[in-house]
Formats: sequence, C-alpha cells, structure tokens
Amino acid sequence: MNPTRLSNLLILIAAGWALPLQAYDPLNRTEYLAKIKEAEAVYKEKCEKVAGIRIYKTVPDVEGVLLMKVRPARSDRELADPNWPGAAFGREARGDEYIASFLGSERRVREKDGSLSPTRGHIGTDKRPGDLPGYRWVEVIDPKVGQRYRYAGRWEEPWLKDKSYLKGYIKFYLDKVPSPSPTPPRYAVTFEDHVIPEERALWIASSTVKVLDLQTNDVLGEMTRYAMSYIHAPRQSMPWLNHYICPSQNMTGDLHGTRKFVDLILIPKRGE
Repeated sequence: MNPTRLSNLLILIAAGWALPLQAYDPLNRTEYLAKIKEAEAVYKEKCEKVAGIRIYKTVPDVEGVLLMKVRPARSDRELADPNWPGAAFGREARGDEYIASFLGSERRVREKDGSLSPTRGHIGTDKRPGDLPGYRWVEVIDPKVGQRYRYAGRWEEPWLKDKSYLKGYIKFYLDKVPSPSPTPPRYAVTFEDHVIPEERALWIASSTVKVLDLQTNDVLGEMTRYAMSYIHAPRQSMPWLNHYICPSQNMTGDLHGTRKFVDLILIPKRGE
C-alpha cells in the first residue's frame, strides 16, 4: 500500500468510524466512483426484486397494538457507522417518540375533489380537526423486568389556567401504566435489522418490519426497506441521515415510516 493511501486510511480510523469489509480508500476519487457504481447496481436490484410493501390482510377498527421492539436511541457515531443495525431507518423517531408516533394523528392534504391526497401527511400529537386518528394505546414490554406497559396519549389545554401559554395551545403527554390486560394485544409490530457485510461494504442497509396476528400466528403484512448512502468517508456528515430509501411509501420526511406502514394493515379505530 502506498504511503498516501495508508495515511488516508489511518485518518479515517482515527476519525472513529469502522471500515467496512473489503475496505478501500473513499478519498481516492477513482476508487470511490467505482465503488458507487457497484453500490448503485446492487441497490437498484434490491429495490426491484427484494424491497417492497406486502399486505396480506387488513384489520379495521383496531384500538391498540403491541410494539415488540422500540427503536432505541442513536448517537452521531452510529449514524456514521456502516455496520449500524438501525441504518435503514436512520431518520425514524426513537424511544418515546417512536411510541408516540403510533398515538399521533395524521394531517392529510385533500385534493380539489375532496379526496385524500395519495401522499402521506405529517404525524403529530397536537390534535387538529380533520386529522386521521392514530391508535388509542400501544403496549411495550420492558425487557429489563418483563413487565408489559400500556402507553396512551393525554391532551390538556394549559392556556386555560396558565396565561403564559398561547390561547388554544394543546399539550401532549405520554402516559405509561402497567397493562390492565392479563393477555397481550392480539396484533403486534416487530422489525429485524439486517447487517450483511457485502452490502454494508457498499453503504447499503436493509430492514424488515412485520405486522403479526398473535392469535393465529399469521403475518398480516411486511415491509422490507433498503437504504443507500453516497457518503463513504464521514467526518462531519452522518450517512444514515442522508441516504436514499426504497420503497418511498409516498411520503415526505421519514420520521414515521413504520407507523405509516402499520396503519395500512391495522386500521386505527375512529371516533371516541
């Protein structure tokens, strides 16, 4: 290895990110462009033949679901790591925000004829008239103690008592209590992140989300997502916040991709 290339690799290692399998010098433009060409070919094939949304059965009027996993907190270091398991959903909400995304309502744009736009809208917890509702509750198992908890949204109008708030402001609270049910919810959501060395060497990541009927042991639907980043030498940039994904899910932003897939299958119940 020539001294310049060795120096570049040492700089990248010192910067704190792990070199992927079959490492090359991303600072060498010729090598980088060749690797990108290879990555684009693999990504295109995966998007055409593997990635996608598959819905086998839909269920109406669902009040709540079990989240078998919750997207954990992430660090800048993970967002720059080619082998970070959660990379395909790098922009998704994490922790309590991930849980709250299933409780929030969706603001949908309507076409001139009054029909809903095919583009998915913003998921929020501010409860505006006309929004499509989320689930009334979700349950999560605390892996440390094995206890199942139920989370539900609570909305208050603090401006009625505290004039420091703007009139009409609605504040969202995420309430957590032990589940009142002796049995888990019938419907569940889980995900599996894939770390395939040959793909991660190209900065390509994948993950599969599944919706399950725990009573019948059926898979009601699944979404396999692929992501590809063009940033192969991260310094100040974070590749897994700046990447392409497939399928696109007809949405802007990517905070709530899992929720926007799940509610195509488990239709949240409307009304009070």
